[in-house]
Amino acid sequence: MEVVAVFLPLAGAILAGLFGARLGDRGAQYVTSGLLLLATLLSIIVFFDVAVGGNARTTELFTWFSSGAFEFSWAVRADTLSAVMLVVVTLVSAMVHVYSIGYMSHDASIPRFFAYLSLFTFFMLMLVTADNFVQLFFGWEGVGLASYLLIGFWYEKPSANAAAIKAFLVNRVGDVAFALGIAGIFFVFGSVTFDAVFAAAPEMADTTFTFIGIEAQTLNIIAILLFIGAMGKSAQLGLHTWLPDAMEGPTPVSALIHAATMVTAGVFLMVRVSPILEFAPAALLLITIIGAATAFFAATIGLTQYDIKRVIAYSTCSQLGYMMFAIGVSAYSAAMFHLMTHAFFKALLFLGAGSVIHALANEQDMRKMGGVWRMIPLTYGLMWIGSLALAGIPPFAGYFSKDVILEAAFAAQSSHGYFAFWLGIAAAFMTAFYSWRLLFMTFHGKPRASKEVMSHVHESPKIMTVPLIVLAVGSVLAGWLGYSAFVGDAREAFWGASIFVLPENDTVELAHYVPLWVQILPIIIAVSGIVLAYVMYITRPDLPGMVTSRIRPLYLFVYNKWYFDELYNAVFVRPASYLGHGLWRVGDGAVIDGIGPDGIAATTRDLARRVSRLQTGYLYHYAFVMLVGVVVFVTWYLFTQIG
Repeated sequence: MEVVAVFLPLAGAILAGLFGARLGDRGAQYVTSGLLLLATLLSIIVFFDVAVGGNARTTELFTWFSSGAFEFSWAVRADTLSAVMLVVVTLVSAMVHVYSIGYMSHDASIPRFFAYLSLFTFFMLMLVTADNFVQLFFGWEGVGLASYLLIGFWYEKPSANAAAIKAFLVNRVGDVAFALGIAGIFFVFGSVTFDAVFAAAPEMADTTFTFIGIEAQTLNIIAILLFIGAMGKSAQLGLHTWLPDAMEGPTPVSALIHAATMVTAGVFLMVRVSPILEFAPAALLLITIIGAATAFFAATIGLTQYDIKRVIAYSTCSQLGYMMFAIGVSAYSAAMFHLMTHAFFKALLFLGAGSVIHALANEQDMRKMGGVWRMIPLTYGLMWIGSLALAGIPPFAGYFSKDVILEAAFAAQSSHGYFAFWLGIAAAFMTAFYSWRLLFMTFHGKPRASKEVMSHVHESPKIMTVPLIVLAVGSVLAGWLGYSAFVGDAREAFWGASIFVLPENDTVELAHYVPLWVQILPIIIAVSGIVLAYVMYITRPDLPGMVTSRIRPLYLFVYNKWYFDELYNAVFVRPASYLGHGLWRVGDGAVIDGIGPDGIAATTRDLARRVSRLQTGYLYHYAFVMLVGVVVFVTWYLFTQIG
């Protein structure tokens, strides 16, 4: 059944992509969306069979590669970890497909769009059900390809093309490290199959390995390489710059990338390799620090942005930081719990933002919104639900998953655990603030759009609002329903062998015994952020301008995203451009082409030009040449005879 669920989106992509002209716009929409809904139903059945019923299994389809000891099959793995991801990916993707029927109804390339969406979903499903590292890498690269196609879907826009290329290239940096990690795994373990590698991992805990001249613990090197790969996909600090630019794609694409597919791939990978990470303490330390720094860094930028989609995008980056530092303190089940709840409320926020953009004639700047909450009350209410879940206000889903991550970080009782806890608390305050900043600027206050735009503001059609309602239900109930199985008393039976944690590293268990102030501090902080946003954007709307003028250098630093793009342009992009231009003009043009093809061609043309001058067309010229030839011939003959 899981095999069918995985390949149904591929069938939809093929039908819409190759036969879109015959199916028509409606046909492509209904086929792809229908197959995704069917895949969702099958995934739910698989979840109850595998995760609840305990019937984990692996279905081998065929031998994919066999060369000496390098042999593995193409297989579909269905354990609890895969089953959870199957439900999350298919459900969110199905809602995005249905929503897109309304949102993209006026686009000129509907079959192509839906084919890309389904292809994206297929690659993600292939990634999460892989039974070995190479098959996972296939899905990993496929997700990167599909994201390039979707981010650059409106290819006539230069900004969309640039964003797609940027996402593709930044992810290649991480992918190189991931590929090296897989090569290292095969070199060390002699296999790339999960079961074989994970079973042998404890034996390699004390071994060392030399990589690029550095001798270190074998599993630390492998785990760090895998983590660098995950940093690219999950937009961790340093390899995050592609994420906000991905907003150039259609809004449903943003929801799919940021909620359930591409950015969660790195988190899934790290949880999948928990049997390696548990014996790689240096890697866990690095993951904790990078994850906590990402959560804080992205939250600061979210405070200053005005594009409604970019604010939500930076909140995604921040929440991915939470998931990563949860992994760093060995709270793998908490990371997966937050991944699951985050998928619901983040998809809800993005699609809700799309509903606002749809109502305001494609306007995305929050400074040109306001005063519309009575005109689009359903979207307004659903955005409140998503924001409450994101801020971690009980009893919404984000409260259950985010708080257990913070508690686990504190329970680790290590310097890096405390570091992650306090940065996470700071990020929680900023998250609540910028979430309500978004709500107040978008829906409240005086209308800042033109009268013409305001006269056409209307609620989105049901084809767009029904998926929002489904995601809102998940944003309310997912945390409460999943708490016991994911991080509570039933977690060991639920996860089984999908997640491995050393007894001394079980921070999820210890999280239940942290002091009361640790448990209530995130709620107090979140409420404080909401109150501050209310004061600054409702009761005293003059305050934001006053504050930014007082701290203008700091504001500009944060508003310009800590100048990471400028730094990378100066350090990498411009030198590479100058080098490439120089090699093209001097190396390729002057040397290779100048001496080679162009030089030979120029010499031939010059010789032909000189010879052509002899062809004058005058008879006496030809007679003179013949006479000269006779003289030369006679002279040569006489000299040879005398000699």
